[in-house]
Amino acid sequence: MASNVSRRRLLATGLRAASGLAILSRLNRVYAAAAPEELAQEEAFWKQIRLAYDRAPGILNFNNGGVAPAPNSVLDEQIRLTRQSNRAPSYELWTVLEPQLEAVRKRMAATWAVDAEEIAITRNATESLETAELGLNLKPGDEVLITNQDYPRMINTWLQRQRREGIVVKQLSLKVPVQRAADVVETYRRAITPRTRVLHCCHVINLTGEILPVAQLCALARQHRLLSIVDGAHAIAHFPFTLAELGCDYYGASLHKWLSAPIGTGVLYVRRPLIEHTWPLFGEWPGEDKNIRKFEEIGTHPAAPHNAILEALDFYDALGHERKAARLQALKMRWADRLLRQPGARLLAQSCREHSCGVATIDFPGVDPNWMQTQLWKQYKILVQEITHPEFRGTRVTPNVYNSFDEVDRFSAAMEQLLAQWRQQHAPAPAGTHSN
Repeated sequence: MASNVSRRRLLATGLRAASGLAILSRLNRVYAAAAPEELAQEEAFWKQIRLAYDRAPGILNFNNGGVAPAPNSVLDEQIRLTRQSNRAPSYELWTVLEPQLEAVRKRMAATWAVDAEEIAITRNATESLETAELGLNLKPGDEVLITNQDYPRMINTWLQRQRREGIVVKQLSLKVPVQRAADVVETYRRAITPRTRVLHCCHVINLTGEILPVAQLCALARQHRLLSIVDGAHAIAHFPFTLAELGCDYYGASLHKWLSAPIGTGVLYVRRPLIEHTWPLFGEWPGEDKNIRKFEEIGTHPAAPHNAILEALDFYDALGHERKAARLQALKMRWADRLLRQPGARLLAQSCREHSCGVATIDFPGVDPNWMQTQLWKQYKILVQEITHPEFRGTRVTPNVYNSFDEVDRFSAAMEQLLAQWRQQHAPAPAGTHSN
């Protein structure tokens, strides 16, 4: 851990006007020897990270799982590219900026250890995943395995194919919280029949924060000659992994969540032999059957958000993948350890890194999570996400690297105060009292 002298030297470097990358360059010199788990507790480090973001005054954003802000350096690059493309759009967009997308493709592929010719840059996880879901050749009676905890838009896409084409969608139910990864694999295994063609799963379940054993599920799919589609909306840049180690056929994610890339950016991975057998959402040019770029043909679109992904990747790499995951875990454990002291409180995913990282949902039995979300905003200007599912409910909490332990403590105190309000309002009437 950095000495007090080093910390004073760091604070004296005048970082307030510096870019995110300049901040990280200086931080990395001071904290080069710090282990990720130690650095996760070092507020002097993360205080400087906060300077890289432009934050809304008076608002405490603990719903980064919905969409996260980009660091200033990413936003500045997007604005610069937008101005450039606006000068002479038909030239700047198609001749200058569009070819630069190849650098983004190569960088994304290198970061997640796959072939650049397997990476398409999209607008969000929905576009990526629906490309896979709607692009497969399936016949009436073919079965698709999903869970009732998958993202609703993905469930609805499969159900539309069921109504329209007669495929069979089998929705599995997973325990909450999951106790053993092997139980998830076994749930899928038991559902496989000779008619099963696709195994669809989340990498991180958005409702609970549960990290599923994706590599094992994809191995199960290969064993039974099924296609595997993975929803990685909450996994990319959340914690370290590579697509190569997962062994999936398709992977879709948004980049404006945990990578903090510009809003409206996403990625689609398609295993190379499958590209020619997957229909794009929009008609392809002749001869592009085997070209990953056919999934990017959406008509005229801005180049700035996509090209600025490079800046987000620079920030992510400079911050450090393991450092980021360790900090997100530390933020979660700080509020969770405190709020789990409340009577009956439980997390909907186990707190260890095998099961969850920065996304966690807490349930207080008998307390309406919609009321909790509304009151957190109304009384404290704190953003969270209420979760309501037929089998469970709770409050989803997703701080990010620019949030401090002090802010986590403010959130925890607000939750405690609201829980006391709820119990007071819903306390049973004393025995012997009557209402008119």
